[in-house]
Amino acid sequence: MSPVDPVSPAQPASDPGLAAFVAGLPKAEVHVHHVGSASERIVLELAQRHPGTVPTDPDELAAFYEFRDFAHFIEVYLAVVDLVRTPEDVRLLTYEVAREMATGQHVRYAELTCTPFTSVRPLEADRGMPVEAYTEAIEDARTAAERDFGLVLRWIYDIPGEAGIPAADATLRYALDHAPEGLVGFGLGGPEVGVPRPQFQRHFEAARAAGLRSVPHAGETTGPETVWDALRLLGAERIGHGTTAAQDPELLAHLAATGVPLEVCPSSNVATRAVASLAEHPIVAFRDAGVRFSVNSDDPPMFGTTLNREYVIAADLLGLDRAGLVDLAKEGVAASFAPDHVRRALTDEITAYGAAHDVGPGAAPGARPV
Repeated sequence: MSPVDPVSPAQPASDPGLAAFVAGLPKAEVHVHHVGSASERIVLELAQRHPGTVPTDPDELAAFYEFRDFAHFIEVYLAVVDLVRTPEDVRLLTYEVAREMATGQHVRYAELTCTPFTSVRPLEADRGMPVEAYTEAIEDARTAAERDFGLVLRWIYDIPGEAGIPAADATLRYALDHAPEGLVGFGLGGPEVGVPRPQFQRHFEAARAAGLRSVPHAGETTGPETVWDALRLLGAERIGHGTTAAQDPELLAHLAATGVPLEVCPSSNVATRAVASLAEHPIVAFRDAGVRFSVNSDDPPMFGTTLNREYVIAADLLGLDRAGLVDLAKEGVAASFAPDHVRRALTDEITAYGAAHDVGPGAAPGARPV
């Protein structure tokens, strides 16, 4: 699938093997969506199960993913969501996404953002599944993925903001009363325009009181005030995207001082027109301001990208060498909510990988010069 191709970043001439180095680099990913990770192979299988709105011809499917703007992206995303109708669909999607993350991207730990409301609610009389069936399906896939691929998965349940308070109430209920074992976070996704963050304050307060971490999207398609709302009202411990934070020096200083990380997804931001081009992406501004961030793929097949590609893009934009990429991978682990033993093991694995490639210790990504 190839939507608007943001740019094919050039590898630094001094290290033509950088892409191969990135491909083998053990990584964590903390901003990647469950349904949005469905590759062409998975979408075609689901579309053949449930023919209708999503093309089953590969060429037509590629055209289907050419986004006009963020609103059109949401429209296409929801069409794919509609293909996940049964527990068998959920299990297939989850396990196959895990397979591709582990075998293709060398992802060792991932926090997959799930939106159970769109699968559990009765979309029509013949659709929707019990929350217990949804939970069982993702948990079965999670344990199988760790056994078969060595990939540790955790879940973030997010509110589809466009569905309003009823969706927030339902998502909170799923998180509190039917929590899967791997649930670690509570989020908020979907459109930001016309979906003010303050209305969800009580939901996030309840989720945080239950021990879930707050990870709302904010500042992707609206201004810095949305990020402030996420921090002040939703108790955000990480910010999904946060792109427009670069417009507010006070906000950048606050993020740097508090250490709240941004989940940066460069190709996604260009594909949805949140940012005009990779050259204009604020990742450099974040680095220069000392803001912590991890690099992620968001909805990789929909944006014609991979986590490996996002790391190469980040290296190009930030002028990172191999040591900088090792540090960037460690920062992804540090920004995660992984259990301590998983965090230590993955950090050690990243260090060992760097050492095996003659990479010495480097500065943190936020301090490395361009």
